Amino acid sequence: MSEAIDLLIREALSEDATNILAMMDQVSRETEFLVMDEGFTLSPDLLAHHIEAIYESSNNLLLVAYNGEQLIGTASIRASEEKRIAHIGEVGISILKDYWGMGLGSVLLEEIIIWAQESASIRRLELTVQTQNKRATHLYEKFGFQLEATMKRGALGDDGRFLDVLLMSLMID
Repeated sequence: MSEAIDLLIREALSEDATNILAMMDQVSRETEFLVMDEGFTLSPDLLAHHIEAIYESSNNLLLVAYNGEQLIGTASIRASEEKRIAHIGEVGISILKDYWGMGLGSVLLEEIIIWAQESASIRRLELTVQTQNKRATHLYEKFGFQLEATMKRGALGDDGRFLDVLLMSLMID
């Protein structure tokens, strides 16, 4: 992808649900780096309701990145409503493979960190990343995330091999 992109990053709205489902389906076919979870098997209507709840939440965030009309990436902070752990936000970033290596991950991660710093509730960001995902690991280290643990056999590859996963965190103060 050599042409310039017309980048727009904003909070997700319920009308993004269909685009998010389509993009995540494509990402899941392009890489085994993601651990797909609930949410991507939802109907567009149900995902739209989840997006509305995220938008209204004080400790959850879902950002979308568009190149013109095409959704090319998402970034999220997912936190619990449970009082004792509501300050912990789990970070997730997904980008279409055509847009890897263009700095979009840095832009999205920076937006997430700024949002967390400005929030009244998030004081810790954490994430897991497969050790084989060197680009992502480098990105997180660049933004100050620290390695907390290596989880042996933390994921399963498409071919059945076990993959090690890193647990990384960033304190927000």
